[in-house]
Amino acid sequence: MSHGIFRIDIVLQHINRLINMGEAIKKWLKLKKELTRREETVLNISIAAHLIEGNVEKMCTKYGITGGQYNVLRILKGIHPGGHPRCEIISRMIERAPDITRLIDRLVKMKLAERVRSKDDRRLSVTRITAKGMKLINSMQPDIEKKIKSFTVNITDEECEELSVLTEKLYAHLI
Repeated sequence: MSHGIFRIDIVLQHINRLINMGEAIKKWLKLKKELTRREETVLNISIAAHLIEGNVEKMCTKYGITGGQYNVLRILKGIHPGGHPRCEIISRMIERAPDITRLIDRLVKMKLAERVRSKDDRRLSVTRITAKGMKLINSMQPDIEKKIKSFTVNITDEECEELSVLTEKLYAHLI
């Protein structure tokens, strides 16, 4: 008998979750009207991305860099000790930066990155992360991991996996 009651509780929890779906977005956007499920989905993703980006930007500021600079350092760390030409960095960025040259110039000025000429083509400039840049990005790692956990605190590992698959399905045809 208790097994049946348990199952009813699960169904009621699921129904309650469905009824409350969309309350956060209505509160954030101060909406009175109902949205289509697709509108709600896209707006929820946009709001989540905006909030995550703002939090990452704030965290990066504590380390004296911007989110864009962190993104470039993250890319350069992935190829260390090698480097990438500017066009390759742009193609790997989460958010494409139109002023990538100035962004790299600032990293070079801060001694977090360096530019070297390609051995194969002296006209080609390759950007590499410096030891100082590696030290900075490695020191940021615990805060990055903590921040990621704070973003995903309300969802399970399985839901993270499902969300990742679904969001990739959302944009995969656009790239």
